[in-house]
Amino acid sequence: MATDLTSFETLRAEQRDAVVWVWLDRPDRYHAFNKVMCDEVSGLWRSLRTDDSVRSVVLSATGDKAFCTGIDRDFVPAEGGVAYDFSPFTYDDPGDLLGPKANDLWKPVVCAVNGMACGGAFYLLGEVDVIVAADHATFFDPHVTYGMPAVYEPLLMLHRGVPFGEILRMSLLGNHERLSAARALEIGLVSEVCPAAELEERAGWIADTIASAPAGPVQATLRTLWAGRELSRRQALDLGNTFLNLGMSEESLAEGQATFAAGTRAKPRIR
Repeated sequence: MATDLTSFETLRAEQRDAVVWVWLDRPDRYHAFNKVMCDEVSGLWRSLRTDDSVRSVVLSATGDKAFCTGIDRDFVPAEGGVAYDFSPFTYDDPGDLLGPKANDLWKPVVCAVNGMACGGAFYLLGEVDVIVAADHATFFDPHVTYGMPAVYEPLLMLHRGVPFGEILRMSLLGNHERLSAARALEIGLVSEVCPAAELEERAGWIADTIASAPAGPVQATLRTLWAGRELSRRQALDLGNTFLNLGMSEESLAEGQATFAAGTRAKPRIR
Protein backbone atom coordinates (compact mmCIF):
# COMPACT_ATOMS: atom_id res chain seq x y z
CA MET A 1 0.00 0.00 0.00
CA ALA A 2 1.35 3.43 -0.95
CA THR A 3 2.21 5.72 1.95
CA ASP A 4 0.22 8.95 2.36
CA LEU A 5 2.83 11.74 2.20
CA THR A 6 0.46 14.69 2.18
CA SER A 7 -1.27 15.04 5.55
CA PHE A 8 1.48 16.31 7.84
CA GLU A 9 1.61 19.32 10.12
CA THR A 10 5.32 19.21 11.02
CA LEU A 11 6.86 17.40 8.03
CA ARG A 12 7.16 17.69 4.29
CA ALA A 13 7.53 14.54 2.24
CA GLU A 14 7.53 13.40 -1.36
CA GLN A 15 8.44 10.28 -3.29
CA ARG A 16 10.99 10.40 -6.09
CA ASP A 17 11.02 7.03 -7.83
CA ALA A 18 11.97 4.48 -5.13
CA VAL A 19 13.19 7.10 -2.63
CA VAL A 20 11.03 8.98 -0.13
CA TRP A 21 12.34 12.41 0.85
CA VAL A 22 11.35 13.67 4.30
CA TRP A 23 11.98 17.16 5.67
CA LEU A 24 11.41 18.22 9.26
CA ASP A 25 9.34 21.38 8.89
CA ARG A 26 9.09 23.57 11.97
CA PRO A 27 11.52 26.31 10.87
CA ASP A 28 10.20 28.85 13.40
CA ARG A 29 11.30 26.41 16.15
CA TYR A 30 14.49 25.29 14.37
CA HIS A 31 12.77 21.94 13.79
CA ALA A 32 12.56 21.13 17.50
CA PHE A 33 10.19 18.23 18.00
CA ASN A 34 6.87 18.39 19.79
CA LYS A 35 4.30 15.65 20.28
CA VAL A 36 2.82 16.16 16.83
CA MET A 37 6.20 15.77 15.16
CA CYS A 38 7.05 12.68 17.22
CA ASP A 39 3.75 11.06 16.25
CA GLU A 40 4.10 12.03 12.59
CA VAL A 41 7.71 10.84 12.29
CA SER A 42 6.92 7.56 14.04
CA GLY A 43 3.82 6.98 11.92
CA LEU A 44 5.74 7.68 8.71
CA TRP A 45 8.57 5.27 9.58
CA ARG A 46 6.10 2.54 10.41
CA SER A 47 4.12 3.10 7.24
CA LEU A 48 7.23 2.94 5.04
CA ARG A 49 8.09 -0.50 6.41
CA THR A 50 5.46 -2.18 4.25
CA ASP A 51 5.48 0.14 1.23
CA ASP A 52 7.21 -1.96 -1.43
CA SER A 53 7.54 1.03 -3.75
CA VAL A 54 10.06 2.56 -1.34
CA ARG A 55 13.63 1.23 -1.15
CA SER A 56 15.42 4.04 0.67
CA VAL A 57 14.78 7.34 2.44
CA VAL A 58 16.43 10.76 2.66
CA LEU A 59 15.86 12.69 5.91
CA SER A 60 16.61 16.40 6.07
CA ALA A 61 15.00 19.66 7.23
CA THR A 62 13.69 22.74 5.48
CA GLY A 63 15.93 25.80 5.31
CA ASP A 64 19.63 26.00 6.11
CA LYS A 65 19.76 27.17 9.72
CA ALA A 66 19.04 23.92 11.54
CA PHE A 67 18.48 20.22 11.06
CA CYS A 68 16.94 19.67 14.49
CA THR A 69 17.48 21.34 17.87
CA GLY A 70 16.00 18.60 20.02
CA ILE A 71 12.87 18.72 22.09
CA ASP A 72 10.68 21.81 21.95
CA ARG A 73 10.91 23.32 25.42
CA ASP A 74 7.17 23.96 25.27
CA PHE A 75 6.58 20.24 24.66
CA VAL A 76 3.63 18.98 26.74
CA PRO A 77 3.10 15.20 26.31
CA ALA A 78 -0.58 15.19 27.22
CA GLU A 79 -3.32 17.76 27.42
CA GLY A 80 -3.25 19.36 30.83
CA GLY A 81 -0.12 17.43 31.76
CA VAL A 82 3.35 18.57 32.68
CA ALA A 83 6.38 18.68 30.45
CA TYR A 84 8.25 15.94 32.30
CA ASP A 85 7.41 13.13 34.66
CA PHE A 86 10.52 12.23 36.63
CA SER A 87 9.22 8.95 38.04
CA PRO A 88 11.69 6.17 37.13
CA PHE A 89 8.74 3.77 36.84
CA THR A 90 6.52 5.75 34.48
CA TYR A 91 8.74 8.07 32.40
CA ASP A 92 8.09 7.79 28.66
CA ASP A 93 10.97 9.29 26.71
CA PRO A 94 9.49 11.26 23.78
CA GLY A 95 12.61 10.63 21.72
CA ASP A 96 11.77 6.91 21.62
CA LEU A 97 9.32 7.69 18.84
CA LEU A 98 11.78 9.37 16.48
CA GLY A 99 14.37 6.88 15.25
CA PRO A 100 13.72 4.67 12.22
CA LYS A 101 15.17 1.59 13.93
CA ALA A 102 13.04 2.21 17.04
CA ASN A 103 10.06 1.99 14.68
CA ASP A 104 11.36 -1.18 13.03
CA LEU A 105 12.12 0.48 9.69
CA TRP A 106 14.94 -1.46 8.03
CA LYS A 107 15.14 0.45 4.78
CA PRO A 108 18.31 2.56 4.52
CA VAL A 109 17.94 6.17 5.68
CA VAL A 110 20.37 8.81 4.40
CA CYS A 111 20.47 11.95 6.53
CA ALA A 112 21.33 15.36 5.05
CA VAL A 113 22.29 17.80 7.83
CA ASN A 114 21.99 21.43 6.82
CA GLY A 115 22.70 23.60 9.86
CA MET A 116 22.59 23.01 13.62
CA ALA A 117 22.04 19.50 14.97
CA CYS A 118 21.93 19.37 18.74
CA GLY A 119 20.43 17.64 21.75
CA GLY A 120 17.53 15.43 20.76
CA ALA A 121 18.64 15.55 17.12
CA PHE A 122 20.89 12.64 18.08
CA TYR A 123 17.84 10.41 18.46
CA LEU A 124 17.60 10.70 14.67
CA LEU A 125 21.32 10.81 13.90
CA GLY A 126 21.88 7.76 16.09
CA GLU A 127 19.55 5.58 14.01
CA VAL A 128 20.06 6.71 10.41
CA ASP A 129 22.50 4.82 8.20
CA VAL A 130 24.52 7.42 6.28
CA ILE A 131 25.03 11.04 7.33
CA VAL A 132 26.08 13.76 4.89
CA ALA A 133 26.59 17.28 6.22
CA ALA A 134 26.74 20.72 4.65
CA ASP A 135 30.03 22.45 5.41
CA HIS A 136 28.33 24.95 7.75
CA ALA A 137 26.62 22.25 9.87
CA THR A 138 27.41 22.07 13.58
CA PHE A 139 26.83 19.43 16.25
CA PHE A 140 26.53 19.87 20.02
CA ASP A 141 24.60 18.67 23.07
CA PRO A 142 23.41 21.46 25.40
CA HIS A 143 21.75 19.29 28.08
CA VAL A 144 24.09 19.94 31.00
CA THR A 145 24.16 23.69 30.33
CA TYR A 146 20.42 23.78 30.95
CA GLY A 147 20.45 21.58 34.05
CA MET A 148 19.62 18.25 32.42
CA PRO A 149 21.75 15.09 32.25
CA ALA A 150 22.77 13.97 28.76
CA VAL A 151 21.88 10.27 28.66
CA TYR A 152 20.13 8.76 25.66
CA GLU A 153 21.73 10.96 23.01
CA PRO A 154 25.37 10.23 23.92
CA LEU A 155 24.55 6.54 24.37
CA LEU A 156 23.22 6.43 20.82
CA MET A 157 26.40 8.11 19.58
CA LEU A 158 28.52 5.67 21.57
CA HIS A 159 26.87 2.71 19.87
CA ARG A 160 27.30 4.42 16.52
CA GLY A 161 31.06 4.27 17.00
CA VAL A 162 31.86 7.91 17.75
CA PRO A 163 35.06 7.94 19.89
CA PHE A 164 34.36 7.86 23.62
CA GLY A 165 36.51 10.91 24.37
CA GLU A 166 34.69 12.97 21.76
CA ILE A 167 31.30 12.04 23.18
CA LEU A 168 32.48 12.92 26.69
CA ARG A 169 33.78 16.29 25.57
CA MET A 170 30.63 17.18 23.62
CA SER A 171 28.33 16.02 26.43
CA LEU A 172 30.20 17.77 29.25
CA LEU A 173 30.87 21.09 27.49
CA GLY A 174 27.21 21.51 26.61
CA ASN A 175 26.42 24.77 24.89
CA HIS A 176 29.99 26.08 25.10
CA GLU A 177 31.49 24.21 22.14
CA ARG A 178 30.20 22.98 18.80
CA LEU A 179 31.67 20.39 16.48
CA SER A 180 32.20 21.69 12.97
CA ALA A 181 31.21 19.57 10.00
CA ALA A 182 34.91 19.07 9.29
CA ARG A 183 35.54 17.75 12.81
CA ALA A 184 32.43 15.55 12.62
CA LEU A 185 33.92 14.00 9.48
CA GLU A 186 37.28 13.41 11.19
CA ILE A 187 35.72 11.48 14.07
CA GLY A 188 33.35 9.46 11.89
CA LEU A 189 30.08 11.07 12.97
CA VAL A 190 29.40 11.95 9.32
CA SER A 191 30.75 10.23 6.21
CA GLU A 192 30.86 13.22 3.85
CA VAL A 193 30.91 17.02 3.97
CA CYS A 194 29.98 19.21 1.02
CA PRO A 195 28.91 22.76 0.18
CA ALA A 196 25.29 23.43 1.14
CA ALA A 197 24.33 23.90 -2.50
CA GLU A 198 25.42 20.32 -3.22
CA LEU A 199 23.87 18.64 -0.17
CA GLU A 200 20.64 17.48 -1.80
CA GLU A 201 22.45 16.07 -4.83
CA ARG A 202 24.97 14.16 -2.68
CA ALA A 203 22.33 12.67 -0.38
CA GLY A 204 20.06 11.90 -3.31
CA TRP A 205 22.81 10.12 -5.21
CA ILE A 206 23.50 7.84 -2.22
CA ALA A 207 19.80 7.04 -1.70
CA ASP A 208 19.15 6.50 -5.41
CA THR A 209 22.17 4.22 -5.73
CA ILE A 210 21.08 2.15 -2.74
CA ALA A 211 17.55 1.96 -4.15
CA SER A 212 18.89 0.62 -7.45
CA ALA A 213 19.90 -2.67 -5.77
CA PRO A 214 17.42 -5.48 -4.98
CA ALA A 215 15.52 -4.61 -1.81
CA GLY A 216 15.82 -7.93 0.04
CA PRO A 217 19.62 -8.14 0.07
CA VAL A 218 19.88 -4.45 1.02
CA GLN A 219 17.59 -4.85 4.04
CA ALA A 220 19.29 -8.08 5.12
CA THR A 221 22.68 -6.35 4.91
CA LEU A 222 21.38 -3.45 6.99
CA ARG A 223 19.96 -5.73 9.69
CA THR A 224 23.15 -7.78 9.77
CA LEU A 225 25.38 -4.78 10.38
CA TRP A 226 23.17 -3.17 13.01
CA ALA A 227 22.82 -6.49 14.84
CA GLY A 228 26.56 -6.98 14.61
CA ARG A 229 27.18 -3.75 16.52
CA GLU A 230 25.31 -5.09 19.53
CA LEU A 231 26.48 -8.72 19.54
CA SER A 232 29.76 -10.44 20.19
CA ARG A 233 31.74 -11.50 17.12
CA ARG A 234 30.72 -15.15 17.56
CA GLN A 235 27.04 -14.30 18.08
CA ALA A 236 27.01 -12.07 14.99
CA LEU A 237 28.63 -14.73 12.80
CA ASP A 238 26.22 -17.38 14.08
CA LEU A 239 23.32 -15.11 13.18
CA GLY A 240 24.76 -14.40 9.74
CA ASN A 241 23.28 -17.48 8.12
CA THR A 242 19.80 -16.42 9.21
CA PHE A 243 20.11 -12.99 7.63
CA LEU A 244 21.76 -14.48 4.55
CA ASN A 245 18.79 -16.77 3.95
CA LEU A 246 16.24 -14.06 4.76
CA GLY A 247 17.79 -11.71 2.23
CA MET A 248 18.41 -14.22 -0.55
CA SER A 249 15.72 -14.99 -3.11
CA GLU A 250 15.42 -16.23 -6.66
CA GLU A 251 14.02 -12.85 -7.67
CA SER A 252 16.92 -10.82 -6.27
CA LEU A 253 19.50 -13.23 -7.71
CA ALA A 254 17.83 -12.98 -11.12
CA GLU A 255 17.86 -9.20 -10.90
CA GLY A 256 21.53 -9.23 -10.01
CA GLN A 257 22.35 -11.69 -12.78
CA ALA A 258 20.54 -9.52 -15.30
CA THR A 259 22.65 -6.54 -14.23
CA PHE A 260 25.82 -8.59 -14.60
CA ALA A 261 24.78 -10.03 -17.97
CA ALA A 262 23.96 -6.60 -19.36
CA GLY A 263 27.63 -5.78 -19.18
CA THR A 264 26.98 -2.25 -17.95
CA ARG A 265 29.68 -1.08 -15.60
CA ALA A 266 28.93 1.35 -12.80
CA LYS A 267 30.87 4.59 -12.87
CA PRO A 268 31.88 4.87 -9.22
CA ARG A 269 32.50 8.14 -7.45
CA ILE A 270 35.75 8.45 -5.52
CA ARG A 271 35.21 9.74 -1.98
